[in-house]
Formats: sequence, C-alpha cells, structure tokens
Amino acid sequence: MAMSPARAHRARMLAAQAAAASPAGGEVLGGEYELMLAQLVEHRRQLKDIQSIERKIEAKRQFLPIYKAWVESAVEHGNGAQDQVLMTVLVWLIDVGEYTDALAIAAYAMEHGLQMPDQYDRNLPTVLLDEIGGAALSGKLEPQRAVLVLNVVAELTADSDTPDQARAKLHKALGYAHMGRLGAGEVDVSQLDPIKARIALDQCRRAYELFDGVGVKKDIERLERRLKHAGEPDA
Repeated sequence: MAMSPARAHRARMLAAQAAAASPAGGEVLGGEYELMLAQLVEHRRQLKDIQSIERKIEAKRQFLPIYKAWVESAVEHGNGAQDQVLMTVLVWLIDVGEYTDALAIAAYAMEHGLQMPDQYDRNLPTVLLDEIGGAALSGKLEPQRAVLVLNVVAELTADSDTPDQARAKLHKALGYAHMGRLGAGEVDVSQLDPIKARIALDQCRRAYELFDGVGVKKDIERLERRLKHAGEPDA
C-alpha cells in the first residue's frame, strides 16, 4: 500500500502545512487531516471485522505506509495539536513491533502532552509501559535491543503518573533482559556475569517493590544466590 513518490511528496507537504497551522491545545485542522481521519475510520472498520490477532497485526502492517508521510510531517512541523491519526499510528507501530518509530512519535506526544484517542482507556505513558514491557517479556525483542528500547521507555515515562503494576512490568522486563530471559523458558543464572546479575537483581527488586504479584520473587532469590556465590556484597 505504499504511495507513489509524487503522491507521498504531496501528502507530506499538505501534512506539514496542516501541522504548522494547527495550534497546541486544539485538534489538528484542515482537509488533509479530515481525509486521514476518514481513512482511519475505514481501517478501524476493517480491523473490527478480523477475528485473529495475528491477522489484525498483519493488516496494520499493510495500513501503516499510508500514514507515513502524515506522521513524519506532524512530528517535524507540529506545534502539539491533538492528532488522533498520529496517536493511533503510534499504537499500531507498537503492535507490529516497530518500537523505534513508535518511541520517536511518543517523544513528540509526551513533550506536548497529547492524549490517547477515546477508544483507549489508558494514558500514553501507561500504554508504553504495558505494551512495550509486555512485548519484551514475551520475547518479541532480543535481550540487547530490549535493554535499549526499555531504557528509552523508562526515560520517557519517568515523571509520569502510571499504575504501579505497569511500571513494575517495565522493571521486570529490564531485569529479564539483563538475565537473557525473555520469552518462554528459564536461564541458568549461576553462569550469569555478576555485573548483569546485579543490574537484573536491582530491576527485579524494584519491580517487586512496586507490585509484589509481578512474578519475580524466585528470580530475586536465584540472583541473590548467584551474587553471594560470586562474593558480591549486599547480595
């Protein structure tokens, strides 16, 4: 569903004009935005008719190129006006695993205090913690990349008011990433590098402090034993 170069250029110009002309505090104005909204309504209708989560994700992957020019221009030229298209695309990018692009939009949205569309019952920081933390825990990111992505999420949401359970999920995911334990299965922490074990332990302890049902109690015990065996103080 990629646009032709000429159409993409025109869409980018119109989106830039709309973004620059829309003041912070209100919603984006202009005919191009109305067209994007209409397209979004149609895509949501199509998604509603799909039962399979896997197929929904693939459909979103096919839809996203249509919004690429709009979103890039909004982030580059926008003044912080509320943009339902931008915020929905952000969530879809998370859904399809394009976390870097999603976080670039999230940084703009957080800077300007943009709100999630009405159909979402969580604020943006909570969405980032829940969805990206959950994606990491399910093994959708390899550990090294997960650490980078999750640290960006932590930085973006550090000052945000979010449910403790959501932030606990992020710390658990960071702990597991440093352990190399993302996705199903266990890891032998007895061979884990002590530095990584210490970082993982700190993250798991913080997760447990925030929500004792987060599921890291046994991990904390194993990591403490690993550090004790390595002669680390305060294991």
